[in-house]
Amino acid sequence: MTAIDYFKNIAETRIYQAGEIIYEVGDADDHMYAVRQGAVNILFNGEVMETIEPCGYFGEKSLIDDTPHTTTAVAKTNCVIVPVNEDRFLYLVHETPMFALSMMRTMAARTRRIAEMAMR
Repeated sequence: MTAIDYFKNIAETRIYQAGEIIYEVGDADDHMYAVRQGAVNILFNGEVMETIEPCGYFGEKSLIDDTPHTTTAVAKTNCVIVPVNEDRFLYLVHETPMFALSMMRTMAARTRRIAEMAMR
């Protein structure tokens, strides 16, 4: 099962145009996001650290720990994004333990990538 399979039944979507900011460092947020169509660049200190493509998700850390974003998300292309609030997130974690494991692996990889970028 791909990540987007977890979010495919969520009807609410947001449309972003290429170059549009989805969130910036310091923004408070109560959602994470899944890419249904398009691509999103995640920037750390102004440098692209990752490009999230369809089936990928981002912004999960701020949803989980209720702190402002430490990265900036910018639509690389025109995008269709699925916002995932805490209730939906908790449902996914409860009903699909593999989602939770996938999320932890993704967060660990991103944390390592940020640490590597910060040490340059």
